[in-house]
Amino acid sequence: MFRVDVDSLEDYLNFDSKRKPDLQKLDKLLGTSAPALKRYFHTGTPAGHPGMRFKMIGYGKLHYLARAEKYVEWPAVGVALQKNYISVYLSVVKDGAPLLQSYSGRLGELRVGSNNFSFRTYEDLDVRLLAGMFAEAGQIFSSHPGRCILAHGGTKALRTN
Repeated sequence: MFRVDVDSLEDYLNFDSKRKPDLQKLDKLLGTSAPALKRYFHTGTPAGHPGMRFKMIGYGKLHYLARAEKYVEWPAVGVALQKNYISVYLSVVKDGAPLLQSYSGRLGELRVGSNNFSFRTYEDLDVRLLAGMFAEAGQIFSSHPGRCILAHGGTKALRTN
């Protein structure tokens, strides 16, 4: 399994020098399109605790109640390096369905799931459409944080910060 073993946002951005420009461009687009989604370094959850263990760049911090009745931190939008591509996790719902579904197949993505997509390079993406999706995610996060869900399982977010 591919692992980005770093301890800071700066180290995450510098982990792969070839893909650093793609991360920086995506970061700039998110900051411009969805300023309400504040950037942070998502450290993952420790072993033995509920939640995803991998590290990523998070935008818009929320906490959801896991099945174990414990709060778990998760980003409204997460960006993660994978071995051969970059993944974007979108934990926002619109009209009862993951927001990403209304954009799926039109972003220039390499692969797509119900609430995540992957791409190889920033240039592969339809930046205009992606900016619109991020702006919509930021608006939903700001006005209706309960419409942000855990990307894996649909547990409703109960609080943001």
